[in-house]
Amino acid sequence: QVQLVESGGGLVQAGGSLRLSCAASGRTFSRDVMGWFRQAPGTEREFVAAIRWSGGSTLSADSVKGRFTISRDNAKNMVYLQMNSLKPEDTAVYYCAADQRAWFLSVEYIDYDYWGQGTQVTVSS
Repeated sequence: QVQLVESGGGLVQAGGSLRLSCAASGRTFSRDVMGWFRQAPGTEREFVAAIRWSGGSTLSADSVKGRFTISRDNAKNMVYLQMNSLKPEDTAVYYCAADQRAWFLSVEYIDYDYWGQGTQVTVSS
């Protein structure tokens, strides 16, 4: 059974930092792309960043470039999202997702096959 479990969310002041973690289990992810998405109330799920498990190539949304960094630890089956210089508009539920056997780094949430339960990030002004 595939499981993606996020952790690390919380309340932080604007300008602060958080690191989100995603623990992946239940299958071999070596050919997958792992992504982070976020969703604020009343909005659609939004792409944040993605990383290819094998090779480590990455893609980030323009809104987070230079502030957020996605990374992975193959040995631990973990994916991380380091978030710096947080802004109130970054407030959302953040989801970890896996796109199995992906050919490219997709920004479309419908391309992702497995999802975590989400972790809340709240940035106060």
